[in-house]
Amino acid sequence: MTDWIDIGTLDDIPQRGARTVQLPGEKEIAIFRTGDDQLFALVNECPHKKGPLSQGIVHGHSVACPLHNWNIALKTGEAQGNDEGCTPTIAVRQDAGRILIARPATVRAAA
Repeated sequence: MTDWIDIGTLDDIPQRGARTVQLPGEKEIAIFRTGDDQLFALVNECPHKKGPLSQGIVHGHSVACPLHNWNIALKTGEAQGNDEGCTPTIAVRQDAGRILIARPATVRAAA
């Protein structure tokens, strides 16, 4: 059973932007909102040089790392194009207008 953490509302995240959440003892999580209001959550590190993905540009359902412009698929966390690597994803959902992410203990296998 997944344990969910309430992190706010859709309005707390700008369209085509991100918000970060730091949970005690865990890596920082970035929650992304696309132009079509879909939500995705990833560990806030590019698989290349650990750049802060939350500071990248969201385009479509991808984010460009601000350090070296690697494009990361928001759904899978995988680098696109000729680049290789993967950032762990975190389950995210909306319920009654609230954004919920899966507690990290339920996603450790993805890391």
